[in-house]
Amino acid sequence: MARYVILDRDGVINHDSPDYIKNPEEWIPIPGSLEAIATLSKHGIDVFIATNQAGVARDKLSLVDLHEIHEKLLAAVNRIGGTIRDLRYCPHHPDDHCDCRKPKPGLIIELADAHALDLSEGYYVGDSLKDLRAAEAAGCQAVLVLTGNGKDTLNLRPNHPLVFDDLSEFAKFLTRQA
Repeated sequence: MARYVILDRDGVINHDSPDYIKNPEEWIPIPGSLEAIATLSKHGIDVFIATNQAGVARDKLSLVDLHEIHEKLLAAVNRIGGTIRDLRYCPHHPDDHCDCRKPKPGLIIELADAHALDLSEGYYVGDSLKDLRAAEAAGCQAVLVLTGNGKDTLNLRPNHPLVFDDLSEFAKFLTRQA
């Protein structure tokens, strides 16, 4: 069984928006996603988050807003018995060509370095081609969920080996291996 899972945020844990999630009120969890995180935590699987947040660079939200959104997410997970060990984000604009913006693997590698993770032993769960490419570049097993942009991504990669309806289905799969 995997020791850890790294999750994308928008479209995996919470509903996504083409206009960005700009404040805590707009952050709405996908049904079952928080419970899935709690299930993983209760089975001894460490949960991390690595997410692109270009809305900061595009002046759609401030870093204060982003931190308040993340505080809401972490509190919601904690209330039901789950734990997020670490959350990393890329606030840069796509034109900045930074190393942390997915599809580059920088955020995943940061988490691996900070927590001594063997990237070959974990999963990265996302809903976009950027997520899958970042996971593969980092050496993680890439998991596609069909929430968020997942159905469109599946059309781009119809033979992807690890596809689940949502984070809950992935958590059930992973914890059955325990």
